[in-house]
Amino acid sequence: MDSRKTMITVSGIDVQVVRKAIKNLHLAVYPPDGHVRVAVPEHVTDENIRLAVISKLSWIKRQQRDFKDQPRQSERQYISGECHYFLGKRCRLELIERAGKHEIKLLQSGKLKMFVRRGASIEGREKLLYSWYREQLKTRVPELLEKWQPVIGVQVADYGIKKMKTKWGSCSIEQRRIWLNLELAKKSPECLEYILVHELVHLLERNHNDRFKGFMDTFLPKWRAARDLLNKSPLGHEDWLY
Repeated sequence: MDSRKTMITVSGIDVQVVRKAIKNLHLAVYPPDGHVRVAVPEHVTDENIRLAVISKLSWIKRQQRDFKDQPRQSERQYISGECHYFLGKRCRLELIERAGKHEIKLLQSGKLKMFVRRGASIEGREKLLYSWYREQLKTRVPELLEKWQPVIGVQVADYGIKKMKTKWGSCSIEQRRIWLNLELAKKSPECLEYILVHELVHLLERNHNDRFKGFMDTFLPKWRAARDLLNKSPLGHEDWLY
């Protein structure tokens, strides 16, 4: 879908405007810094966009304040004693230097053991952890797809996991492909399930309108609680690994 992007300023707030072939105006505020984006039909004027943004100013400022106040992890060094999140739980990391392959093991106690060769860099240890996160998601997503596709009545052609900066998930309706944010490996299982259902529902309804919310209410009645839990959970140190 072709689109044109411009910037306007409304009451001191920078707003990205995306004009494309859609029917309705959609306004969103994105983490980590409260970036404001408005997607509008191609014929909508800047003045009408300003009026729409002004009507939502109190909501926009509240969203930006919530993102600013959201807890963040300190910069990670991937050393023993450091805490990392997995499935919504804090895990204590134990770094073990040894010969042989790099690997991570999760103990029943919740401790993460990271085995690396002596002298492994911070970047290398970080890459190892995120590779492990990716593999953990790859074991969970197929089970969730098998559970939810027949319930919702849709079928995806493929799914992928990647780092994204402003979204927990996305859906290519034409290709019937969904993307999930790698950071979801850190979040509670219900958050992953919520995002997956959210993206599957987009195969029934492209927009976040009342019809979309109706589907979500039908399939996953507690989706708002999962959304709120996700939005309140700690962000990574970086500008978003998501």
